[in-house]
This record gives sequence, structure tokens and C-alpha cells, in this order.
Amino acid sequence: MKRKNKGLLRTSLMLAVGIFLALPIVAVAQQRDGDWNTIDQQQRRDERRARRDRRADRREDRSNRGGRDWDRYDNYDGSFQQRQTALNAGYNDGIKEGRKDRNRDRRNFRNRTAYRNASKDYNSKLGDKAMYQRYYRDGYENGYEDGYRGN
Repeated sequence: MKRKNKGLLRTSLMLAVGIFLALPIVAVAQQRDGDWNTIDQQQRRDERRARRDRRADRREDRSNRGGRDWDRYDNYDGSFQQRQTALNAGYNDGIKEGRKDRNRDRRNFRNRTAYRNASKDYNSKLGDKAMYQRYYRDGYENGYEDGYRGN
């Protein structure tokens, strides 16, 4: 009997020592998981912050161009390059004339040669001239309004 008790005591003691030695390893593993959770949480916070910053940048871009959202222009037809070239040329010409008219205290853009011709920066490689002129006039009208209002 005594031999069994010694063996049982020895086994219990070894088991206790083993558990005691294994506890730090379990704690380290849990800490690593905690670190990973912290890293994941930090990444999620960074991603949310980046999304907020991008939204704020888009709002600021719209406000810097007089609230105009370039994607809200009608898309009649034609190539992207034709559309962008015409809208940019028209908007730039329109904003200049709008500012001039604001200073002169008069408002009339439809009689302007640039608006009637609507062909600045046009190139036959861009496609149909009539389509270019439609985009140019849209850009000109919006630019004129922004310039006249002082945007």
C-alpha cells in the first residue's frame, strides 16, 4: 500500500509541477491573442478614420468647385475624353466671364461668342462637334453661375 501511495503522491506532484510550469505558456498565448485583437481593433479604427477622411475630402472638393459634382452633368453620348475636355473648357471660360459680369453688375452669358461657338479646345479627334458643343455649354453655364456668385 505504501508503494502505491508513494507512486500516487509522486504522480500527483509531477502533475502539479507540470501544471505550474505550463501556466506561463498559457498566459503568453493568451497575451498574444490579446495583442492580435488589439492590432485588429487598431486596424479597424484606422480604416474607419481613413473612410471618414476620404468622405471629408470629397465634400471639400465639391465645396471648392462651387458645390459642383462633375458626375452630375448629363451624359449625352460621346467619349469620356470629349466630355471632360468640353466640360473643363466650358467651365473655365464660364467662370471667367461670370466673374467679369459680377464686377460689371450685369448678367448675360448667352450672347457671348465663346458660348455661342462652343468650340474652344475642340479637335476632330474628339468626335462629333455638336456633342462637344452641348457639353461645353453645360460646363460654361455652371462655370458662369459659380463665377457670378463669387465661388
